[in-house]
Amino acid sequence: MTRPLHLAVALDGAGWHPAAWRLPSARPAELLTAGYWVDLTRRAEEGLLDLVTFEDALALQGSTGPGGRPDGRTDEVRGRLDAVLVAARVAPLTSRIGLVPTATVTHTEPFHVSKAIATLDHVSEGRAGWRAQVSPRPEEAAHFGRRDVPRLDLRQRDDPAVAQLLQDLFDEAGDAVEVVRRLWDSWEDDAEIRDVATGRFVDRDKLHPVDFAGRWFHVRGPSITPRPPQGQPVVAALAHAAVPRAFAARAADVVFVTPFDNAGVASDVAEIAWHREAAGREGTGQGGAGHVWADLVVSLDPDADRAQRRWQQLEAWSGRPFSSDADVFVGTPQGLADLLLARAEAGLTGFRLRPAALPDDLDAIVDALVPELQHRGAFRTAYEADTLRGLLGLSRPLNRYAAEELR
Repeated sequence: MTRPLHLAVALDGAGWHPAAWRLPSARPAELLTAGYWVDLTRRAEEGLLDLVTFEDALALQGSTGPGGRPDGRTDEVRGRLDAVLVAARVAPLTSRIGLVPTATVTHTEPFHVSKAIATLDHVSEGRAGWRAQVSPRPEEAAHFGRRDVPRLDLRQRDDPAVAQLLQDLFDEAGDAVEVVRRLWDSWEDDAEIRDVATGRFVDRDKLHPVDFAGRWFHVRGPSITPRPPQGQPVVAALAHAAVPRAFAARAADVVFVTPFDNAGVASDVAEIAWHREAAGREGTGQGGAGHVWADLVVSLDPDADRAQRRWQQLEAWSGRPFSSDADVFVGTPQGLADLLLARAEAGLTGFRLRPAALPDDLDAIVDALVPELQHRGAFRTAYEADTLRGLLGLSRPLNRYAAEELR
């Protein structure tokens, strides 16, 4: 029997191919409108997908060349809205799909992230998540002026300076996620009394300081936002190398990996399981410590030749070969279903698909890939839960501070 998969789509601009905005079906004039993101998320919800992620960063889009300098191109999409605010706008206009914005931790205080994601969870009635991301780019540091980030070629992983920078960034990210999680728990579930007769709105004894002291953060707490409906919104992280995989395994509920074949899948899954066990977070998938999903850039068409021609047109417009940390699939939805099921056998519980072009590839996922997987018994035919944790088979965690009082 085929094990059902979890599916997400990663929404970014006009699509993950930098030339996608030039396609006739693209909506480049609407990228900074709320309606664009609402339409895409509703479309994903029509396909019963688990969640959508919203990409974000603290600098303009674009790749970096040798020395880590921005490419300076003006023929690709530049400029974006704040992902957390986009998710909050989308939330009241959707009902079941999970909403997972990206928020960078390197220059953002965990207190701010905690209340923003907690607010999103309240607004969405339990469908919020957060993709934690680091910032290694000097251009982003320059927006804040709090620290100096050296300009390094991050592709040179054997460079001791690069290795140290990345280790520090992900160690800091680990502390940031821990602070955010503690702040989410700093209000017990029943801290709000709202008793008009006695005039008591809140039980102050059920608000707890988090008292976190580390290398990067000293946070007293408690939060100013009551505990989220899920208790702990889902934390996700992208992990495409050893250091981020160690961070994601320890800190995230859903880890996005970027393998290029089944051997890579098996290696990534085993590495994350090892780190989770070392951190006391054993288990994967339903009821376990979390999920491991693979990222995949997809360009789809019912006709394989037509899919290739469209991809070649995008490449011609771009003028350089498409480069990605994730594998690229160009072909039919049926062929993609074959690939997903084959890779899932190596231990994945799901996939985050990056549509090369929006809305075309999202439409193909919803209208063709999902029915194909349903036909094979590999995807849901209805939403089974009202919260994102419920969709992912993750239990609602106990409040750590309330549990301490009971011991």
